[in-house]
Amino acid sequence: MGNELAEVIAASNRIVFFGGAGVSTESGIPDFRSGGGLYSQDTGTSFAPEEVLSHSFFLQHTADFFDYYRRNLVYPDAKPNPAHRALARLERAGKLSAVITQNIDGLHQAAGSEHVVELHGSVHRNTCLRCGRSYPLATVLRAEGVPLCSCGGVIKPDVVLYEEALDGDVLEAAVSYLRDADTLIVGGTSLVVYPAAALVHAFGGEQVVLINKAATGMDHAASLVVREPIGEALGAAVPE
Repeated sequence: MGNELAEVIAASNRIVFFGGAGVSTESGIPDFRSGGGLYSQDTGTSFAPEEVLSHSFFLQHTADFFDYYRRNLVYPDAKPNPAHRALARLERAGKLSAVITQNIDGLHQAAGSEHVVELHGSVHRNTCLRCGRSYPLATVLRAEGVPLCSCGGVIKPDVVLYEEALDGDVLEAAVSYLRDADTLIVGGTSLVVYPAAALVHAFGGEQVVLINKAATGMDHAASLVVREPIGEALGAAVPE
């Protein structure tokens, strides 16, 4: 599969990569829906993970939200893996237009990618709900209980929770990149999280590559399906 993927990349000039949680598992960050994923684990509360990560829960049980959030969604010591680094190399080579990611870990930027569309926000951006002041991740990690701004307001991570809408400008940027792309590489996502997964239908090019260990609902539309770990597949197809 490595040779086939390398050939597709060589023949492309405006690649867009659309990625999910599986892109970061090789960096030690668990995904959500696999057998050992976040949603299969006990939250330490009487609530399911999807409830804990909802807007309603954030408002009503803010301290419990942050306890779960710090333990399960923030990995400050994680480093980019071969998939992140390969995508950064593709961008530097002028082959990759953008990375569209559902992840909130910032590892694409850490690897050197500059054109990154973060559909679900980032743990590295945090904003006071009262005055709008911005704070780094370190402030949230240092705080005991609920992180508070100097004005007394609650500092909320810039991550899209359940019941919250995706940012309109971010969606517009993603659609624009997809419409202009000649090749779409989808990796590390089961394509079941909407509305993010629906974005791939904005792609108007011909080549669709799917890199995922499990089957997805889009396999039938792909010109190439790769069942290898994404770091291994991209690392081999985009040599250093």
